[in-house]
Amino acid sequence: MILKPLSTTVTKDIFPFLHNLVKGGCALDIPRIFTITESAHRIHNPFTPENLATLGAALHLEPGTRVLDLGSGSGEMLCTWARDYGITGIGIDMSRLFTGQAKLRAEELGVADRVGFIHGDAAGYVADEKVGVAACLGATWIGGGVAGTIGLLAKSLRPGGIILIGEPYWARLPPTEDVARECDASSVSDFLMLPELLASFSDLGYDVVEMVLADQQGWDRYEAAKWLTMRRWLEANPDGDFVKEVRARLTVDPKRYAAYTREYLGWGVFALMAR
Repeated sequence: MILKPLSTTVTKDIFPFLHNLVKGGCALDIPRIFTITESAHRIHNPFTPENLATLGAALHLEPGTRVLDLGSGSGEMLCTWARDYGITGIGIDMSRLFTGQAKLRAEELGVADRVGFIHGDAAGYVADEKVGVAACLGATWIGGGVAGTIGLLAKSLRPGGIILIGEPYWARLPPTEDVARECDASSVSDFLMLPELLASFSDLGYDVVEMVLADQQGWDRYEAAKWLTMRRWLEANPDGDFVKEVRARLTVDPKRYAAYTREYLGWGVFALMAR
């Protein structure tokens, strides 16, 4: 799941403010704007169902493989892999809405006895039982960045297991800092080019053993699908307290996405094994 702050920028998917959401007795949750814009999403990143299936097949998942997913969103990866490959697993997510949707999806696909979902803060979560695959797709703020998240996932991983990291990278290097900011980054330095990102995994002592990259169709489905959701929400909530913010996003986001994010930003899932 890719979470963006309430401003117009994202910084390496690392958002410490998300860990401070329990205020004034309010239940743990993600900012409401995300549950509005992505309420109809099954996958909260630029992956398509076909990408998820490709990734599962590429990993040669065996029936009974246990998978941990930190930042599991609406649970599509775990649920479809349980259906298609016979895996078992657990997902942790801060969103009450998305966790509820994940449980419903598991029931819909008949895999509720094989995968479970916990509403909670995945930061620091370590599985009671070692897993064969430990994943964090688009939420590396959980561990304070890529390196910290890999370290966290490794604590739940059995020897010889695989870590999955979903992370953005520059498909094209932005020519200016302003362009980078329009791509949901605070600066050009927030993200790496793909070769440098792969090299950074090696520097951490991991072999990159597989990768599946999002394409423009995946980006379109992730971003453009928000626009109809926002429009329907505005029609249903003309006096809602988020009307101004949702209206502003719907007005600006299509043009900004087409001009910047779609042209410069890439995203992929990378399979890692410790050396």
